[in-house]
Amino acid sequence: MDTTAGEVALRLSKLCSKSSSVMRIFCKDSPKTDQNGNCNVKYDFNDNQCKVNEAASIKCNHLTALESAELSGHPSDRLRLLLMENADERQKQQYIDRKLFTPESESQDNITCSLSDLNSNMDTPNDDDSEQRNGADSYGLNSGSDVESSAFDDLSSGAQLSEHRDSLSDDMILGTDASILSPSFDSATEGQDIYGSSSDELELDCPASSSSIDPIPQHHTNGISAVSTNYKPCNIGRLNDMTNSTGPDNRLSQSQAASCPHSLGSLPPSRSANLLSRACSTGNTPDTQDPSSGRDAVKSEQVAEQNGDACDSSPTLYVQLHGEAVRRLSPDERPLQIQSDFLFKLGFKDPWRVQEEGMNTEIGSLLRFYAGKPQSIENSERVQLSGTYNVRKGKLQLPVNRWTRRQVILCGTCLIVSSVKESQTGKMHILPLIGGKVEEVKKHNHCLAFSSAGPQSQTYYVSFDSFTEHLRWHRHAAKMVSQRINSVDLSCCSLEQLPPNLFYSHDLTHLNLKHNFLPADQRLQQLQRFSRLRSLNLSNNHLGQFPMAVCDIPTLTEVNLSCNYLASVPSSVGAMTNLQTFLLDGNSLDELPNELGSLQMLSYLGLSFNQFRHVPQVLERLTSMEKLCMAGNNLETLTLQNFRLLRVKHIDLRLNKISSMVPDEPDLLRHVTQLDVRDNRLKELDASVFPRLEVLHCERNCISSLKAKGCLLKGIYVSNNELQQLDVSPVPSNLSYMDISRNHMESLPDWLCEAKKLEVLDVSHNLITELPARLLCSNSLRKLSAGHNQLQKLPERVERPLLEVLDVQHNQLVELPCNLFLKSDSLRSLNASANKLEHLPPSSQSEESHSILQELYLTNNQLTDKCVPMLTGHTHLRILHMAYNHLQTFPASKMGKLEELEEVDLSGNMLKTVPTTIMNCRRMHTLIAHSNIIEVFPEVMQLMEMKCVDLSCNELTEINLPENLPPKLQELDLTGNPRLNLDHKTLEQLNNIRCFRIDPPPTFSSNETSGGPAVWSHGYTEASGVKNKLCVAALSVNSFCGSREALYGVFDGDRNVEVPYLLQCTMNDVLAEELHKTKSEEDYMTNTFLVMQRKLGTAGQKLGGSAALCHIRHDPTDPGGCFTLTAANVGKCQAILCRDGKPLPLSVLQNVGLEEEYHRIRQNKAIITEDNKVNGVTDSTRIMGYSFLYPSVIPCPYVQTVTLTPQDEFFILGSRGLWDAVSPTEAVEAVRNVPDGLAAAKKLCTLAQGYGCTDSLSAVVVQLSVSEDCCSCCCSEPPQPPPSPGLGSYPPSSSAIKERPLGAPDGSLPVLSPLILCH
Repeated sequence: MDTTAGEVALRLSKLCSKSSSVMRIFCKDSPKTDQNGNCNVKYDFNDNQCKVNEAASIKCNHLTALESAELSGHPSDRLRLLLMENADERQKQQYIDRKLFTPESESQDNITCSLSDLNSNMDTPNDDDSEQRNGADSYGLNSGSDVESSAFDDLSSGAQLSEHRDSLSDDMILGTDASILSPSFDSATEGQDIYGSSSDELELDCPASSSSIDPIPQHHTNGISAVSTNYKPCNIGRLNDMTNSTGPDNRLSQSQAASCPHSLGSLPPSRSANLLSRACSTGNTPDTQDPSSGRDAVKSEQVAEQNGDACDSSPTLYVQLHGEAVRRLSPDERPLQIQSDFLFKLGFKDPWRVQEEGMNTEIGSLLRFYAGKPQSIENSERVQLSGTYNVRKGKLQLPVNRWTRRQVILCGTCLIVSSVKESQTGKMHILPLIGGKVEEVKKHNHCLAFSSAGPQSQTYYVSFDSFTEHLRWHRHAAKMVSQRINSVDLSCCSLEQLPPNLFYSHDLTHLNLKHNFLPADQRLQQLQRFSRLRSLNLSNNHLGQFPMAVCDIPTLTEVNLSCNYLASVPSSVGAMTNLQTFLLDGNSLDELPNELGSLQMLSYLGLSFNQFRHVPQVLERLTSMEKLCMAGNNLETLTLQNFRLLRVKHIDLRLNKISSMVPDEPDLLRHVTQLDVRDNRLKELDASVFPRLEVLHCERNCISSLKAKGCLLKGIYVSNNELQQLDVSPVPSNLSYMDISRNHMESLPDWLCEAKKLEVLDVSHNLITELPARLLCSNSLRKLSAGHNQLQKLPERVERPLLEVLDVQHNQLVELPCNLFLKSDSLRSLNASANKLEHLPPSSQSEESHSILQELYLTNNQLTDKCVPMLTGHTHLRILHMAYNHLQTFPASKMGKLEELEEVDLSGNMLKTVPTTIMNCRRMHTLIAHSNIIEVFPEVMQLMEMKCVDLSCNELTEINLPENLPPKLQELDLTGNPRLNLDHKTLEQLNNIRCFRIDPPPTFSSNETSGGPAVWSHGYTEASGVKNKLCVAALSVNSFCGSREALYGVFDGDRNVEVPYLLQCTMNDVLAEELHKTKSEEDYMTNTFLVMQRKLGTAGQKLGGSAALCHIRHDPTDPGGCFTLTAANVGKCQAILCRDGKPLPLSVLQNVGLEEEYHRIRQNKAIITEDNKVNGVTDSTRIMGYSFLYPSVIPCPYVQTVTLTPQDEFFILGSRGLWDAVSPTEAVEAVRNVPDGLAAAKKLCTLAQGYGCTDSLSAVVVQLSVSEDCCSCCCSEPPQPPPSPGLGSYPPSSSAIKERPLGAPDGSLPVLSPLILCH
């Protein structure tokens, strides 16, 4: 653990001359290991290690080991550090990777890989092509060090390695077809490591005592990773044959190869091996820059030197987090300690478990170490492109000009052409490209013409060696010439110093260097060479101290030094007299120098998320400053006298600790126009002291009384407070937006009707009983949200308002104003769901209607058939939701007049048929009519735009289909129709639908399962959002681990489909493994989420998702025990338990609103943006994925365990969209009397959609039947899976693919769920 990076680097320098080697450091305890260093406690490693040449052996006496006392009695006594190697061609590595892991591969040479308690044999391909015979035939198991596709997985089952590869590495999605994912899945999850890796591997063993040191072989696989532990003897004759054909520069010494014919360690760690590695890795790619691998190597070394990353004789260690930039480790840093700290901070608590996780190669998607700096292909191209090509200057028609071989570099904003031999010292031609042209030359293959701008423009013709290079150069150069300003973006390039060739861009004005590792030393002094530099971004460089070189650039007008751990600002900052924008957010500043006051042109100063306890007095001297941001500091009292002499217009004081405000004379604060005091501790706010205030933000405080001046007020935002009194005077004639939602307001001020410019008014979630009488007569109001109040009626006076959107859901309305539709000519959307409406107002007084209503939501009312004729006047209606009313019929003549209908939801009524005139609705794409008594399948399959049909929970007996189904049909749900019989032809036709759900045959019914009583049954549903993209997934395993256990889950990816599907397909397997490791509910649930983080692989680096799991289990060893329910969640997926008819929350929303979470992310120097999101990405501080936000955002869940009692009726798991629209209390009341789990889940999602939710939805309802004697009964019965019968007229429904139940220990079949066919 105490081994430093310097010690490892020193050992590397003694072992080989090649940098960038894969290396593992083992820390062993000698009493627990055999003579080969293998663990004798739990992990059963193969003792038949491959013998190696003594010259290649390594002895590591100087490395410190863990004390044997700490290791005693515990299986995890091996610590492993992965150091991933650089490779130049990740595309080629992927090709090799796929070849090696093809299940149908055949080979004569096998390798044994001993991992934990599994010895897995895997065949490698045997390719007859000599160019592809690159050493992988003999012993290449793991192409590249892309750990997501690694063969080093610690597997606990006896399956083949190829079956356990991470789903992100190929088209295997762990139990589901990859085709069910969206096309974007490939780009999001199959992207390889941006630092494409070949894999020379080095193992360092760290024994507990010098007496137990054994020689450890050094493995070089030349482009293909070697396995970490043991190998069967391998013949490397093929490799020797291949090396003999690579040319004299790449040929291995025959004596070296023959010295150990059966050892991987026989390959010498020389430059020839390095060149061989390149030859191997490029042999399968047609478009290489140069056929000579030796020339490629020289060229790559030149590029590295030009990028400022010249190779060092002694390798240096680098660390990479979540696949992004890599950082050089200082010699005194401890790699193993860094790895352990990372895992502890991620959420692991047990030191032994941390060691076990550190040995798993899947951690590479979260944390990697490199020996030598890896070169990212993408980033290096952004820094510069370079190569040796044929170049010609001037016009092609002139015979004087000839093609000459030249060194060509594209860097910054210039094209640099120089002699090949004297590329750094001889004459260089600089061609500025901003405003110029780059064109293809049609008469020459792979040729581009680069031209500068202006009357003295010059042209260079460059002929490239391949079409791939031609495209790459054209793409980058086209970006340069299209720029209007001279800007260069080198963010996230892992730069430790500025590229030397960048300084030829003399006219550079904007330079972005954020997210690098530039030091605050003299190396930044070179920035002064940019004589016109105006904008400089050095944020997120971990500078540690203020870069003094910035103060010496007088032309700067904008400087960003955010998130650099700065503790002070030097006095020399006063020299930047032209500075207008100065960003110092996310540092550790608590004071500013007086010299800052000399920046008279400074208009925007960012001091957010520092350590200020008061407003710095020096700001009074900044006469031009307009915007002051001090969010996230430690201000406790808002003393307005501090702002008296300031000239700022916009003051941002979010996320401080302000609990009181000391007023000042209003005339002295006339300059303030915008005030933001969100997320503080204010109980009262008198903003009237700001007489010219235009925008006021004070959300999420405890304000009960608010005063403000209305002279210039344009926007007021006071949601999520305890507001009871709002006093704004005079009448705000300029007010356009007002949000006072989620407060305690009982009435609205009368002056609202006099606000002539008010466009948006949100008063939802209050206690309002009536609206102002003339509110619906406004000539400016366009959107009114008054839902979740206590309104019994709306104002009767409606006079041609401009109102477009009216939301009055969740009130006590019995009727709507009789002239609402007649007089509201602009009304486009009306949501009156969850009221007590019995009838609707007329849409017109004659057959001619002027209604432009497009969306009508009337879900969960008391409407009858009499209201249907009132709809016919809305001829432009597109969306109609009338679910859960009292409809018995929908007359065909009325439906036929709504020809523009696109989406109809008639669920939860008593309809027997869907009107045949629905065929007139040619634009119809969604029909939802579940939970009715429909007997005849409607003719909707003849509508060509149809995408989704849900007729579940009805009385269908048969369906008639046309010869050709709608081409856009994606989902058909027929579950819950017990009398439905489908012939083979119909099933075959429906099988082409992407997602087709139907009940299983009766012979597979779970009702036939013998065993204990039916303790639980479930139903689940999923619904796509408005974009027909299903970004949620549900998990249901009625029989989990072959015993009386069950597992249910809901996953929400917000806008991505990849993370939910990966969680759905993998999480139950991870939990099953964790149950074998610990019995503590909190531990196994927490570890499941943490392990799943690395299972997400590259998909989890940039994408994220919420998750909620509920695990029911019973301990048969405890005769007096009962069933327990353990729930865990991250993000916005939640679970609630209905106990005695009341909701019992099982989840917690962890966000910046929780004080402990806010302090945690602030300690990690995260920035919270104005929309309350961490670094502008997510408003959840604990969520799956988004590993690039570590350590601010982690996957450690909230876990709660409850003992189930007879009073527990059911529990619900729901995605974010469900709980945003439906409260826990309403959810419990809505499904408490629904006898079937499927119908209950369907109802919840339908209600959420009826309330206006447009996101993807998922709900799981698990009904419980826990009796007093269930435990003793369970213990007396054999451990059979529990049956899951439907409790009503509909059988339970779930997904056979998505459940993936595990078989019982006795080999019996698990309980089968209703079928779902996905393509």
